[in-house]
Amino acid sequence: MPAMRGELVYRCIACGASFDIYDFIYTCPHCKSLLKVENTAFDDLKKISPQRWIKLFDDRRSTDTLELSGIFRFHELILPIVPVKDIIYLGEGQTPIVRANQELGAWVGAEFFVKNDGFNPSASFKDRGMASAISYLNHVIRVKDLDNVLGICASTGDTSAAAALYLSYLPKSKVKTVVLLPKGKVTAQQLSQPLGSGATVIELPGVFDDCMRIVEQLAQDYQVFLLNSKNPVRILGQKSYAYEIAQQMRWRTQNLVVVVPIGNAGNVTAVMEGFLDLFHLGIIKELPVILGVQSEHADPIVRWRDRGVFAPVKVKPSVAQAAMIGDPVSFPKVDQLVGKHYHDRFHAIAVSETEIMEGMLMANRHGHVVCTQGGESVAGLRKALQTGICAPTQRFVVDSTSHQLKFATFQQMYFEESFGPEYAIHTRDEFKNQPVGLAADPGTIAGYLGLKQKS
Repeated sequence: MPAMRGELVYRCIACGASFDIYDFIYTCPHCKSLLKVENTAFDDLKKISPQRWIKLFDDRRSTDTLELSGIFRFHELILPIVPVKDIIYLGEGQTPIVRANQELGAWVGAEFFVKNDGFNPSASFKDRGMASAISYLNHVIRVKDLDNVLGICASTGDTSAAAALYLSYLPKSKVKTVVLLPKGKVTAQQLSQPLGSGATVIELPGVFDDCMRIVEQLAQDYQVFLLNSKNPVRILGQKSYAYEIAQQMRWRTQNLVVVVPIGNAGNVTAVMEGFLDLFHLGIIKELPVILGVQSEHADPIVRWRDRGVFAPVKVKPSVAQAAMIGDPVSFPKVDQLVGKHYHDRFHAIAVSETEIMEGMLMANRHGHVVCTQGGESVAGLRKALQTGICAPTQRFVVDSTSHQLKFATFQQMYFEESFGPEYAIHTRDEFKNQPVGLAADPGTIAGYLGLKQKS
C-alpha cells in the first residue's frame, strides 16, 4: 500500500510561482502561463533504489486492491496526496501492447508494437487523465466539503466521453457535467457516450479550437472544474501511458521510439514527462525517442519543428478528429520539454488524410482495432522509416488512442467513396470492403467462393 504522500503544488512553467494544489486553477494568476503539478518532495523518491521501485510496480500489477491495479499502480508518481479511499477506478490502464504481424510490419517497414488504449473503459486514452482528475476532485470535495461542482470540457469526442463517464460515478448531488462539442464534427458513436452518461451536451458552431476558447474563458471567470488537458492534474494520469510502456518493455527503453499522435499536445507532454520521471529515478537508463504525428490538415507542431517558430494554423477537416487542433493548448510545455530534455529525441512528422485512412485500414486488416488517430501513428511511423527519420533497427511502440468502432463512420465513408473534397482523400480498391448479397443457397455461395466439392 502507498506510504508516501508527497508534497504537491501547482508550478508556473514561465515565472516559477507556486500555488495551493487544492485550488481549482489552470493558468498562472500572475503571468497567465500554463501550470504543472510538481512534487516538491520528489528528491525523497530518489532515495529508494530503482530495483525497489521496479519490484513495487511489478507487484502491484497483480494486486487484489483494485484501486492500485490501474494507473494508480504508480501512485507515488501520479497523485501521492490522494489516499486510496478517494481513488476512482473504473478499469482504466494496463492496456495491452500487441506485436504487429509480419505482413503489417513489412508494409510499415519495421517490426513494431501497437499499444491499444482503446481498451480503456470509455474506449480511449482519455480515461487515464480522467481517473487522476476525478480522483483528485473526489478527494478535494471530501476534504473541503464542496457541493454543486460543475465539471466542464471542450471536446472532439473522446474527452467528453471520458469526462462524462468518470463524473457520473460521483454523487449527482455533488457534481454536474457539461461538455461543449463542435456541431457536426463528432461521430455519432462518440456523441452517444456523454449523452448516455447523463451529461449536458452543448453543440457550438466551428471547430474544437472555438469550443476550447469558450471553456477557457469560463474556467477563468467562473468556479468550474476544467477537464481539458490544460488542467495539469489530468496530465498526471496520462503519464501512466509512459510508465506502462516502460514496464511492458521490461524497463528497457534503449533504442526505443514511441509514436504519438498530437492533438492538443497534452498527451505527448504527459508521455515525455512520464519517461522523464522514470529516468530521474534511475528506473530507465535512457529516454526514448518521441515521434509526434500530425495530419497535414492540422500540423502546427510539425511546422514549428521544421522552422523553429510556432504559429497557430487554420485547420481543415480531418478523419483524425481528436488531432484536428490548430492551436494546441499544451504547446508551451512541449517547447520546454524538448528544449530542456529531449533535444534530438523529439521528431514531428505530417501525414496526409489518405495515409491516415490507409494506416487505420491496414492495421485493422491485420488483427488490430486502431482508430483514425492510431492510423495516423501507423502512417507516421511508415513515413518516418521511408524518409530516414527512424531506422528499422530501432524498437517501436505505436499509440492507438481509441477504439476502432468510435470511427466506424469514416471506414464506411472510405468504402463507399463518400468523403467530401475538403478531406482530400483518394480511395484505393485494395483497401475497400463491402458486404456481398447472395441467394440463401449453399451451391451459389460455394460457387462464389470457388469451393470444390469433397470427392
